[in-house]
Amino acid sequence: MGSFKDVVGHKDILKYISSAVENNRVSHAYILNGERGSGKRMLANLFATTLLCESGNSEPCGKCHSCRQAESGNHPDIIRVTHEKPNSISVDDIRTQVNNTVDIKPYQGPYKVYIIPQADLMTPQAQNAILKTIEEPPAYAVFLLLTENAEMLLPTINSRCVMLKLRNIKDTLIRKYLMENLEIPDYKADMCTAFAQGNVGRAIMLANSEHFNEIREEAVQLLKHIHDMELSEIVAAVKNISVYKLEITDYLDIIMIWYRDVLLYKATKEIDKVVFKDQLQSIKEQARKSSYEGIELILESLEKAKARLKANVNFDLVMELLFLTIKEN
Repeated sequence: MGSFKDVVGHKDILKYISSAVENNRVSHAYILNGERGSGKRMLANLFATTLLCESGNSEPCGKCHSCRQAESGNHPDIIRVTHEKPNSISVDDIRTQVNNTVDIKPYQGPYKVYIIPQADLMTPQAQNAILKTIEEPPAYAVFLLLTENAEMLLPTINSRCVMLKLRNIKDTLIRKYLMENLEIPDYKADMCTAFAQGNVGRAIMLANSEHFNEIREEAVQLLKHIHDMELSEIVAAVKNISVYKLEITDYLDIIMIWYRDVLLYKATKEIDKVVFKDQLQSIKEQARKSSYEGIELILESLEKAKARLKANVNFDLVMELLFLTIKEN
């Protein structure tokens, strides 16, 4: 869990948390909104730990009994809402873990903190159930809703929560963190930082991934040759990448960054901001052959593919449709 000084970036949110605690102006509900790997969980954990720290300071001391409990994940007044279904949080999950327990006073601290990861997966019924609690909460209750897309929440929930948006972090900070804290060599830190696109969690994941180079190389080879592939070869390619199902979002992000490079070079002819610098010749060639409309359509298709996979649409079908769109454009 660490402390405030371990957080890379997000100084505005840390300052807000400190000020709210110090001035006793803690709201009853917050939305921490940011993409996967942006640091939502770490910030939520630090916020909860600060609220319950026995020192009463504006950031956790890390030494008291309460901080040690929070660090180990065993604090009785920090409730992390879980769900069995991978792609939805049901009304029963909310009723059982939140509504039925919120009236029980904190066991030892001044607050009772509910952390709801992936809150945007709540069904409409689940959202309505938690809305009633957020509208009239006990004075000690604080809700931290972690979302990738806050727009998926009911407007009435959004209007009753303080929105904390996690923004992209500067490449220099991410690179420095990888090299100093994780002891990643500079050439690898450069590559991971470029692909992370301002997301420190993704940079750390890429730096620690045994498969990243393999996935990247596979994606590059596909993109270089897809325009000449027959339908049977595209089907075979989908079968080949099915082994990466758990990391398919990263695979799609690699393709997305490739086409952003193509678009960037086509529009500006600048190479400084191109991520695939080792594939510059192929990027230039594809920029020459592709239209702006075609590239935009591919980028839109990638977003649709991500959404469909998240909604459990058939993997092979989604990927084949995506690859055909790329081939045609």
